[in-house]
Amino acid sequence: MLPSTVLWVAEVDGRVVGFFSLAGEKLEHLYVHPRWHAQEIGTALLLQARALSPLRLELYTFARNEGARRFYERHGFRAIAFGQDNMENEPDVLYEWKAGSAD
Repeated sequence: MLPSTVLWVAEVDGRVVGFFSLAGEKLEHLYVHPRWHAQEIGTALLLQARALSPLRLELYTFARNEGARRFYERHGFRAIAFGQDNMENEPDVLYEWKAGSAD
């Protein structure tokens, strides 16, 4: 992950509570420790990813991850493809955000 992506971490009191990795316009990973959900940390990380890729972002999430899907949709991402092309062989959703789309 590290050699080919930009990595940002979120810290609270010196402890890492979340991170994202970005490869161009592809948000490879966005994670916030469950204890820190609903604290705007995910939103802050997502806004930083947008600052680094201000025109467009895309990402995959598992179709069954309803919390992640609601989060991304709330932040202007739209589902553009559904499939199952991953190592886990789980149904997934490709999301896209474009500059100027609703937040």
